[in-house]
Amino acid sequence: MRKVYTQIDQIVGPVVTLRARDVAYGELARIRQKDGNATYAQVIKLRGEEVSLQVFAGSKGVSTGDEVEFLGHEVQLSFSETDLLGRTFSGVGEPIDGRPALQDADPIEIGGPSFNPAMRIIPHQMIQTGIPMIDMFNTLVKSQKLPIFSVAGEPYNELLARIALQADADVIVLGGMGLKYDDYLYFRDQLAPSKERTIMFVHTAADPVVECMMVPDMALAAAEKYATAGKDVLVLLTDMTAFADAMKEVAVAMEQIPANRGYPGDLYSQLASRYEKAVDIEGSGSITLLAVTSMPGDDVTHPVPDNTGYITEGQFYLKGGVIDPFGSLSRLKQLVNGKTRPDHAPLMNAMIRLYDAARKVRQQQSMGFAISAFDQRLLAYADEFERRMMDLKVNLPLEGQLDLGWEILANHFTEAQTTIPGKLLATWWPANRKAAA
Repeated sequence: MRKVYTQIDQIVGPVVTLRARDVAYGELARIRQKDGNATYAQVIKLRGEEVSLQVFAGSKGVSTGDEVEFLGHEVQLSFSETDLLGRTFSGVGEPIDGRPALQDADPIEIGGPSFNPAMRIIPHQMIQTGIPMIDMFNTLVKSQKLPIFSVAGEPYNELLARIALQADADVIVLGGMGLKYDDYLYFRDQLAPSKERTIMFVHTAADPVVECMMVPDMALAAAEKYATAGKDVLVLLTDMTAFADAMKEVAVAMEQIPANRGYPGDLYSQLASRYEKAVDIEGSGSITLLAVTSMPGDDVTHPVPDNTGYITEGQFYLKGGVIDPFGSLSRLKQLVNGKTRPDHAPLMNAMIRLYDAARKVRQQQSMGFAISAFDQRLLAYADEFERRMMDLKVNLPLEGQLDLGWEILANHFTEAQTTIPGKLLATWWPANRKAAA
């Protein structure tokens, strides 16, 4: 039975309120305007018979006498395993790539619960990205959930695009929130070579704020369908702070009592419900989640990065155009580093220890302290390390990264100065490998 109402009581920002019966939370509604156009909205609050709807396209043009029809189901994504690939959609799942809507697609609901923990398996496989500061030093693990902490002006969109092109995954789902139109065009052009495995859901800064809140759910709903079909899916989101800001704007329109810095009190739960979709499914595929979290004023205590840190399994810290080895941490890397090459962990630790020593020498040098001959070696090593390994443009398989690490060490230090165990030096030190060959 159709539930149609013709009286809207209140319109505040993107939220309209009316009185209705037998309506479910999250249910989708169609608002028919006086000019014949229609727009869609979703139930976001129920208080007795008082129903609040979030209008996807904003409430501009909506009047109190418009007709509201409740459709009896939640927001849905049209899913087709083959036809969805290579397409670009808005935050509400409408095509924005100039191509027609999907034909013979199955509607699937978004925003459902995370996977049953009993069906999850312990993360045990790395995902190669070709980026040394990830693969070698903070390995990304299949089914991991990690934020990329950064600030405005850092190349986090370029980093996500590079990961999308180079990562070892069957399907890439990109969700953009609050993107400048130039950034959208950048992603579109950069990902064109891999469009046969890529899906994009895009909300630009010019789009209705409500659509921003739908992007993660759209991206994760598509990822879940591919994962349950046996595909390894990598979900890339930018920017979760824009998502939280959209939540805050809607909460203000609904006159909710604000929590820390004006964000709604359920910020943690809203973030966690998305991040917890990362999963490695027993006997099937997986979902791995990387999400940019911009930090206003480089403040890690800001509510969004602060809450994110309690949910996720470490972080990548993008600072100064590189992934900072001291601010970044993949808490699951120890589960896979022992399965790559025997020299992986010792080499990684030695290179970071020496780079940290070089950083301290730089500080001493800037304050006018005299530096030794070994300090000069450290400085030269740091310069080469930054140029050949920390640059985000470097693209090497893990084996090549490890070999490059040994080469850089040998260019500046003796075997004894590295403090790496002799058994590994006998096998992997460049001169010893050359002699054995």
